[in-house]
Amino acid sequence: MAIIQPITAGIVAAITGFSSSFAIVLAGLAAVGATRSQSASGLLVICVAQGVLSVVLSAAYRVPLKFAWSTPGAALLVATAGVTGRFAEAVAAFIVAGALIVLVGLWPALERLIGRIPRPISNAMLAGILFPLCLAPVKAAVQVPLLAIPVILVWLLLYRLAPRWAVPAAIVLAGILLAVTVDSGWLRGASLLPRLDFVAPVFDPLVVLSLAIPLFIVTMAGQNIPGAAILHNFGYRPPVRAALIGSGLLSGAGALFGGIPINLAALTQALTAGPEAAVDRDRRWIAPVSAGATYIVLGLLAGVATAFVAASPPVLIQAVAGLALLGALVGAVTAAVEDAASRLAAIVAFLVTASGITVAGIGSAFWGLIVGAVVMLWLGWRRRTSRPVDTAPGR
Repeated sequence: MAIIQPITAGIVAAITGFSSSFAIVLAGLAAVGATRSQSASGLLVICVAQGVLSVVLSAAYRVPLKFAWSTPGAALLVATAGVTGRFAEAVAAFIVAGALIVLVGLWPALERLIGRIPRPISNAMLAGILFPLCLAPVKAAVQVPLLAIPVILVWLLLYRLAPRWAVPAAIVLAGILLAVTVDSGWLRGASLLPRLDFVAPVFDPLVVLSLAIPLFIVTMAGQNIPGAAILHNFGYRPPVRAALIGSGLLSGAGALFGGIPINLAALTQALTAGPEAAVDRDRRWIAPVSAGATYIVLGLLAGVATAFVAASPPVLIQAVAGLALLGALVGAVTAAVEDAASRLAAIVAFLVTASGITVAGIGSAFWGLIVGAVVMLWLGWRRRTSRPVDTAPGR
């Protein structure tokens, strides 16, 4: 009976992770030019990749290593939709992001360098990426009130009573409402059998700079580093190097079939590494193995899920995604403004990122990071040089 708990925890973690953010992945892929077939292929390949990696590394190291797609990365694709309309160029950026993740695993100095990115700035950039998506529930409540308001109310009620089930319940209710209101012909165009679509990458330096670098940073800062920290908090010593190299390699390979980068799970890592997975810490590795197997099964349904989302009102799908990301937005904003000394720089980084601007063909996430860092350095330098004046006698 002891094995039931980690198996159940893994299934719940996988279903929660999939249902709460697969719509974000599909929206992100569509935003950079993926067709419905390519989006289904991308969803399938990342489900299989993160499932296989969760099973293999957890079993090999006996550590609960759950992997997931980069939800902040998918949100980044939505926010930078104007950067490219050619999916082949986005695929090239996915490959570069995966290669950078591998490089971090191979070169510890680069991992330390990424760790030196000021947390207020990286969190502010993440908040700026998430902010437009989190506005979607408000817009949906006005544009499609009969569909959106019940979903929002159910989410709000369960967030008070059973927070873990708030997003899955909202997804289920949205699905029921859409099934009743959407034309039933959507299923006729769906591919019931799993299918991979190969996409030959086209490398454009501006697209790589606009997508690959921010995608790499949000994946590292928003997923891999917090995911490893959660495992440390539960008393584990995760094989970070193996996790980074493995996820980077599979991200690069999966990109050829439309997949976005995968990484250590952050939001659902606690479900498979904490006491909910098993009282005995030595048995918790079974939970991500169970989650990985569940992801593979869910990936086989990617064609149906993609067709259903494509037939649904986009604003409602984005609203559900926005509800799922509210917790991440709160966490990012809180971490960004926690330090009063860097608060202004963080707000600047947030505003630049949330603006959605494109300068010299480079998207707002990159500029938010750069401008925020420059403001932080400038204000820090100004405080250091002005301190003698502020502390002069008689003042």
